[in-house]
Amino acid sequence: MTSRYRSSETSRGPAPLSPRRRTVVKAAAATAVLAGPLAAAAPARAATDTPAFLHGVASGDPLPDGVLLWTRVTPVPEAIPGSGLGPDTEVSWVVARDKAFTSIVAKGSTTATAASDHTVKADIRGLEAATDYWFRFSAGGTDSPAARTRTAPAADADVSSLRFGVVSCANWEAGYFSAYRHLAARNDLDAWLHLGDYIYEYKSGEYGTRGQVVRPHAPAHEILTLADYRIRHARYKTDPDLQALHLKAPVIAIWDDHEFADNAWSGGAVNHTEGAEGTWAARQAAAKQAYFEWMPVRPAVAGTTYRRLRFGKLADLSLLDLRSFRSQQASTASGSVDDPDRTLTGRAQLDWLKAGLKASDTRWRLVGNSVMISPFSFGSLSADLFKPLAKLLGLPQEGIAANTDQWDGYTDDRRELLAHLRSNAIGNTVFLTGDIHMAWANDVPVDAGTYPLSASAATEFVVTSVTSDNLDDIVKVPEGTVSAVAAPVIKAANRHVHWVDTDRHGYGVLDITVDRAQMDYYVLSDRTDANATSSWVRSYRTRSGTQKVERTYDPV
Repeated sequence: MTSRYRSSETSRGPAPLSPRRRTVVKAAAATAVLAGPLAAAAPARAATDTPAFLHGVASGDPLPDGVLLWTRVTPVPEAIPGSGLGPDTEVSWVVARDKAFTSIVAKGSTTATAASDHTVKADIRGLEAATDYWFRFSAGGTDSPAARTRTAPAADADVSSLRFGVVSCANWEAGYFSAYRHLAARNDLDAWLHLGDYIYEYKSGEYGTRGQVVRPHAPAHEILTLADYRIRHARYKTDPDLQALHLKAPVIAIWDDHEFADNAWSGGAVNHTEGAEGTWAARQAAAKQAYFEWMPVRPAVAGTTYRRLRFGKLADLSLLDLRSFRSQQASTASGSVDDPDRTLTGRAQLDWLKAGLKASDTRWRLVGNSVMISPFSFGSLSADLFKPLAKLLGLPQEGIAANTDQWDGYTDDRRELLAHLRSNAIGNTVFLTGDIHMAWANDVPVDAGTYPLSASAATEFVVTSVTSDNLDDIVKVPEGTVSAVAAPVIKAANRHVHWVDTDRHGYGVLDITVDRAQMDYYVLSDRTDANATSSWVRSYRTRSGTQKVERTYDPV
């Protein structure tokens, strides 16, 4: 494929190893019925002892000299995800410059065990910067599918452009993951960002589409234990569209609440009942373990997902964990949104973010941010729209004018961060956000009450959900009906909001050049249709040095 990075420098990697030919043995599809409740975690396979790669392969967290590779092997039919069954199995991997694997540059092997749910990671180093590679895994004579990945540019490379797919909030039961399929078909992504809610924790039927289940997930009950979280991750990894996107480009992922439980905080969650559902500490530990087993993500500080990646001189990307350290969401019982003793980020993470933004010498400072940082007031929404919007945001339906699960609920952290950007003249900071199941293009004002007279400290692009219910789904009216009424009211009450679409599902494509960062917003024809089409709907950009969003009328 055509290189997406254009750099004035080329890093040199190791000389290729001798090419090696392998016989490709595909795991046969089968009709064998797997006994027990865990069977739904994996697709049917032949009742033989031949290993199979039923959950695809993936790569993530690209570096200038390496990338993290992932797969899950099913060594024998009974080794179903979450079962704890199955023998130790040697899994080898190979990385090449070409899809035919005639120019091999790295290879190795490791052991997949039941202790890690037979998942495998290989953190490959010694590769060339800004380069496409192909990789695959093998076990017992069976090869996995071949996948493409890409390394990041060298830290000091003059990169003229970057392009990322951007997604969040993919509820299996609410529909099909067509957004992933359309991103996979582009063939022009350097990587894709998943901004949280890669999985959902609910029991079957509790969080579907307009009250219906399009396709049942597994297990059927709400996930609580390590086995439960493993089974749910495994179910997601059987989706053909998700597998296709993982085959095409590396993912850069952070978690949000539903990788744990709805509206999670450091000591619990709205969707967790202490005692009746075990302890939060045990549930959180199980969720984190399953996440790092099943996702091509490097554990970062204190076993969380906050970390930083760099893409030459053009951009760095600070990735936040806004669940592990946060105080409980504000209420009459837990305190005011303005309480300086309450935190969203935790002290150490906020200091790390501020220091990284100040020290950054790249053109753009991107922040992977799971909940919206821009302030949001409901304005004069009528009761019939306010109540479903409050339900979508998980708020009381009377008497509150902020989403306390977002940065709005932790205003002291936000004030400190935005003041830091202003006082240190840190420009070109762009927050990339998911969570809210709507598409937004926002300035991030220092003082929303006086904006636009007050300054904008940054900009924010929020992508809508892949499938999870948005406002028209909750109200159960035709798509576009609610947005036509609600969007003008929201914009009138929030002058820093340039655009909001409350109704549609889709994804974003972020394109970055020296002069501007642009988000193209795409929408799906029907999330309940496995063959849904995709269409471009809007584009917004922020030009270098402005800290403001403006509309542009063509996608990249």
